[in-house]
Amino acid sequence: MVKEAKRSSTLWIKTKNANLHGFSWQSGYGAFSVGFSQIDSVRNYIATQEEHHRKITFQDEFRKFLKTHEIEFDERYVWD
Repeated sequence: MVKEAKRSSTLWIKTKNANLHGFSWQSGYGAFSVGFSQIDSVRNYIATQEEHHRKITFQDEFRKFLKTHEIEFDERYVWD
């Protein structure tokens, strides 16, 4: 199911802008839900994440997120 969603969204994204012809998703994924009241925060995060990740790496932020929400994980299976 996830594989098909990634394939479909990749094809769709490539139709939106010629600069995105080389777009592809990373091989792994994580899925999390967001409450309606958090939509503005998520939009802001997405809009500023390039700048944000100059201060903290994606990997460190993801680890912190998992630990904050008490999600058990094994580093061997989290990263490409």
